[in-house]
Amino acid sequence: MEDVPLPAVFEQARKIHSSATESNADQELVRKGLEALEKCEHMVNKLGLFSTNETKDDVSTTNLKYLLVPFYLAELTEKVSQGDRIQILRASQAKLKEFMSFCEAMELVPEDELETSTQGGPNSLVDRRARKIARFKRQRAAEMKLLEIKERKERRRRSSKAAALSTPIEAGEEDVLDDDGEEEREAWVTTISLAICKAFDLLEMLKKEEEMLSAIKEKQSKEGDKELSQDGLDDRTKRAEAWHRDAAIRAQYTKPAEPITCATFAQDVIEGRAKVSQAHDHKHQPLLFGPASLVGGSLTSERERMAAQVFQPSYRLPTMSIEEAGLKEMEMMNNWQERNARLMEEANSSWYKDNRKPKPGEGEEDDEDDDAAQDKARAWDDWKDDNPRGAGNKKLTPCG
Repeated sequence: MEDVPLPAVFEQARKIHSSATESNADQELVRKGLEALEKCEHMVNKLGLFSTNETKDDVSTTNLKYLLVPFYLAELTEKVSQGDRIQILRASQAKLKEFMSFCEAMELVPEDELETSTQGGPNSLVDRRARKIARFKRQRAAEMKLLEIKERKERRRRSSKAAALSTPIEAGEEDVLDDDGEEEREAWVTTISLAICKAFDLLEMLKKEEEMLSAIKEKQSKEGDKELSQDGLDDRTKRAEAWHRDAAIRAQYTKPAEPITCATFAQDVIEGRAKVSQAHDHKHQPLLFGPASLVGGSLTSERERMAAQVFQPSYRLPTMSIEEAGLKEMEMMNNWQERNARLMEEANSSWYKDNRKPKPGEGEEDDEDDDAAQDKARAWDDWKDDNPRGAGNKKLTPCG
């Protein structure tokens, strides 16, 4: 490779880069590509093809493609799977930053990307999303433009080949190769623009991966290696299998206990306040949720009382059982029936009837009220005879 010229080295490295990025990264192929790109970068720096005070218009068409060398190096470096991953990510990021600085000096980076790099990145998720959408649109436009240039070249090649076959070549006439410099320059500028879009996305991805790996490494250094050995896992598996096997054997000879039909007694059994073998008469106090040592014992201090109420439910608990509530309701019904019977006896008794006899002056007043009501009713009937129903609306009717 020492005697190979720069264009041949670049073309070989470009082919290796295309093969390594399109398929599964073969480490031997990646290594060869890195060697070729490093050789190409060394030759570019030795020849001094680029200057810091030049722009894209000052660079010749044949030298524009060498701006892609740091980008190809960054992508192939990221494909390396051997060695410290964090160091590989940092090396790839360094090459990406070098590529973007070259492009910025050549005035190839878009204005919105320059504003983002100078401001330290977007401030919100909305700005970041808008930036990604604009970058994706530029990438799609560059890919479509490269495809169009490729198809145009292919059509021109076919037409030239057909013309050469149909026209006889005279002696001394040479084929004129179609070498359109403007089209080639447009293709390389578009390729660099596409690489810039990919470089920004790749840089963000590598930064996030480096942050995650650094956090994991720091956590492992703090906590130490807590992974279980294979011997410990095997021992744990054997003990679990032995426990299940013994439990299955015991279950064959174990007589199941009688089912518990009282929810309160079942809660007492679960929390350790009672045993399954004990008899219960369904007379329980309201449930108390909490540690058995506090609920079962006497609460002597405020701290113990608060601790016992930690696991209390959010709803109000019943204060009596269903049987007690039925007995209470029966008692209320009996009291109500006794009271009604007593009131009926009082109403039918002679003492009640005697107390309801009218007083001496009370009957005369009732008679006077009755006479006044009769006079009013007679006057109303006379008025209705003199004024029949609908008499005042004759003029409003059509036949009136």
